[in-house]
Order: sequence, then C-alpha cells, then structure tokens
Amino acid sequence: MLCALVLTPLLAGKDKDKVPVTDDVIVDQVKVKIADDSEVGGQAIQVDSHNGVVVLTGKVTNDKFKAKAEKIAKKVKGVTSVDNRLAISPN
Repeated sequence: MLCALVLTPLLAGKDKDKVPVTDDVIVDQVKVKIADDSEVGGQAIQVDSHNGVVVLTGKVTNDKFKAKAEKIAKKVKGVTSVDNRLAISPN
C-alpha cells in the first residue's frame, strides 16, 4: 500500500511529459536558446522543424559554432533529431 502511495505521484507526473510539443514551439525554443548563447547568438542561423526533426541552415564562422548550435538544438524538449546544414563561412 505504501509503495502505491509513493509511486502514484511519480507516475502521474509522467503523463504531462507525454503531451506532444508542436513544431512551432520547438522552432521558437531553439531560436531563443541559440540567440541567448554568447558564442552562437550573433550567427546567421535559421531554424525549421518537421515532426520534431530540427533543420539548421545558414552560416556560422567556424566548426565550433556549428557543433554548438546543434548541441543547443538537441537539448530542446520535443526535438527528436537535428539535421545540421550550417555552412562554415569565416566572413
């Protein structure tokens, strides 16, 4: 009985996590998190999402920024994968 009382709140909280996140919300969250980053925030990065797959396009100045933008996008709730199409352009 005690076990059921302890597990019930834990299991109830999991239902909230199953609510699907829309692509619009994902795009907004990825854009905000990239813009807030001190390194990649100023880069010309466009974000799109289809069924949780985020597509990053545009230009960054180096490989480090390309990888960091992808890492940021992957951490957003609802993202299932990232298609990183960012081009490296030092100018």
